[in-house]
Amino acid sequence: MMDDMLCFPEDFLWACATASYQVEGAAAEDGRGPSVWDTFSHTPGKVRNDHHGDIACDQYHRYAEDVQLMKWLGVRAYRFSVSWSRVFPEGDGEPNEAGIAYYERLVDELLANDIQPWLTFFHWDLPQSLEDRFGGWRSRETSTRFADYVACVTQRLSDRVKHYFTINEFVCFTDLGYANGIFAPGLELPKRECNQIRHHAVLAHGLAAKAIRAIAGADALVGIAENTDVCVPVIETEPHITAARTAMRVKAAPFLTVVQEGKYPDFYLEQEGEDAPQFTDGDMEAIGTPLDFLGMNMYTPTYVIADEEAPHGYREVPHSPSYPMMFTDWLYFCPQITYWGPRFASELWDVPEIYITENGCPCDDQVNDVGKVEDTDRVMYVRNHLQSLARAAHEGVPVRGYFVWSMLDNFEWVRGYTERFGIIHVDFETLERTPKLSADFYREVVRANRVV
Repeated sequence: MMDDMLCFPEDFLWACATASYQVEGAAAEDGRGPSVWDTFSHTPGKVRNDHHGDIACDQYHRYAEDVQLMKWLGVRAYRFSVSWSRVFPEGDGEPNEAGIAYYERLVDELLANDIQPWLTFFHWDLPQSLEDRFGGWRSRETSTRFADYVACVTQRLSDRVKHYFTINEFVCFTDLGYANGIFAPGLELPKRECNQIRHHAVLAHGLAAKAIRAIAGADALVGIAENTDVCVPVIETEPHITAARTAMRVKAAPFLTVVQEGKYPDFYLEQEGEDAPQFTDGDMEAIGTPLDFLGMNMYTPTYVIADEEAPHGYREVPHSPSYPMMFTDWLYFCPQITYWGPRFASELWDVPEIYITENGCPCDDQVNDVGKVEDTDRVMYVRNHLQSLARAAHEGVPVRGYFVWSMLDNFEWVRGYTERFGIIHVDFETLERTPKLSADFYREVVRANRVV
């Protein structure tokens, strides 16, 4: 790649990201109610080594220290999520002032250090009370209560927060939580019920987007952070590129496609038949609320080739046993995702702005004799993905920023603390933070505004 192709646009936003249950801790402090992840992680056998997020990185008490680390990195934005059950312990009713006050302190600390707060309203930690009373995402009641919660937080923070993500990664709390039972709340429900759960999730997004706009007006910029399958053409010729673009729209049908297009594609409704979600016209109007930007969470590829005999004209190519992987059983290495994902999203839906809102990998991080983690594999992973992102930017794809995942080692859901995604090492015994080699690398990238 030519040297000038490694540079990013002048106003490119360099940032980092975390999520509430993964880093905050203080699970039972200051009035916070339990979430489905509290319940799930405390159920023996659900999380590796029976780990849980009771303490996690203790960012609830150490946020000022973490903001100083962000300042050292040089990032201009921090994406964090709000714990719904910290603000509404029961999911609805009267807000918990102590919970809101925490996010006010965090936002004020960020702004005092010239770091923009990018707020995510839902990163999977549904209040347990809503699961108990209504069946969680099985009920439209949860969608409307989500909008009420979003309205409350927006009312309190919109004078300081301008960027909002309604929901992070639909599939991880719908399909993984209610269809195959891997994530909280750990259920395995029939297909028809799961499709309705998906619908309630995208409806919640739409109602929340409308609530934010109604309260904050034109000052608020609203998007989602979605981990749509990034379909990569194995061969970069027009038939295969077209096939991969089609595949991305097809595979995103119940989530990103309906959000961007304001209707379920006909092929999706026909495919699901009697199991298709039930909805009203008002639902679709809300779901299709235009977004100001799209956040794309990117880790691993789906390879595609053109096949005229296959449905929709494409066929997925499985990964061979020898395909290179990172330090987990699901993350295949393919830096081209940060080129094709944004390009296809722009071509399919004319998205005005695209941000890579998560990108990173777990590594076998070992602390050496001088107390440093020299994670050259993570540096390689991030560098290669940034090169592909730079290619997209130079070709005119509207990529506007990059949020590395993650700022900190944290509670990695069902993997507990056994998989580390952070560019900053956390000792989970002492909670001491130590920048890794990848943090040094990312700091130089931010400083130079180019791949280094």
